Formats: sequence, structure tokens, C-alpha cells
Amino acid sequence: MIWTLVVFVISVLILNRFVFPRIREMLDRRAAAISEQIDAQERLRAEAEDVLREYREQLAHARSQADEIVGRAREAGKQHERETLEEARVRRERMLEQTRRDIEDETRRALEQIRKEVATLTILATEKVTRKALSATDQRKLVDDALRELDFTVLEGSEN
Repeated sequence: MIWTLVVFVISVLILNRFVFPRIREMLDRRAAAISEQIDAQERLRAEAEDVLREYREQLAHARSQADEIVGRAREAGKQHERETLEEARVRRERMLEQTRRDIEDETRRALEQIRKEVATLTILATEKVTRKALSATDQRKLVDDALRELDFTVLEGSEN
């Protein structure tokens, strides 16, 4: 038993002198490597959080810019629509005014034509009734009298 104890003590001393320092060294290296890996993972996690935060900020900024662009596009569309409607209204008013002027011109021409026809018919009817040709002054007097008797204001009033 003493020999066992002596062998055990010698074994422990040899192990303590040669083996345990290497095992301790290897365990220290392993602990240092694990500690470095943990630190590296912590740095990577922090960098990933920073990148994610930056990405979210950029995404929020991009969304706000997109909303701003869409808002400006809507406003530009509304403005274009208002301008187009105003141009169409102005064009329509011009066309209506031109149409009114054309109608008034045509009405005046038609009334003038009617007056000429009435004058011609009056002269022809008078010549047939009297069976003689009228002089220029008689014709003028007859036409003026016939035109005074006709009510052209009824026709002129319908042009409005």
C-alpha cells in the first residue's frame, strides 16, 4: 500500500510537472478561442443591428420620398386636369361666341335678302296691277312704303 501511495504521488508529480501544464495550456487556449468567438459574434450581432437600423432608416426615407413623389404627381395631375378643363371651357365659350356671331350674320343676310325679295315682289305686283312700268323714284317710294308696313322686328327679335 505504501508502494501504491508512492507510485501515486510520483505519478501525480509527473503529471503535475509535464501533463497538467499542457492540459491547462490547451484548456486556456480553448477558453481564449471560445471567448474570442463570443466577442466576434457579439461584434457581428452589433454590426448586424447597426446595418438593420440603417436599412430601416433608409427604407423609411425611401417611403417618405415615394409618398412625396406620389403626392406631387397627384397634385400635378389635378393641376393639369384643372388647366385642361379651363382651356376646354374657354374654347367652348369662343366657339359659342363665334356661332352666335355667325347666326347673327346669317340672320342679317337673310333679312336683307327678304327685304330685297319683298321690294322686287312689290314692284312686280304693282306693275302687274297698274300695267305700266314705274319710274325709279316711284319704285323707291313704293318699296319704302312696303318695307315700313312689314314688321321685321319680329324676325330680328328671334335671332337672340
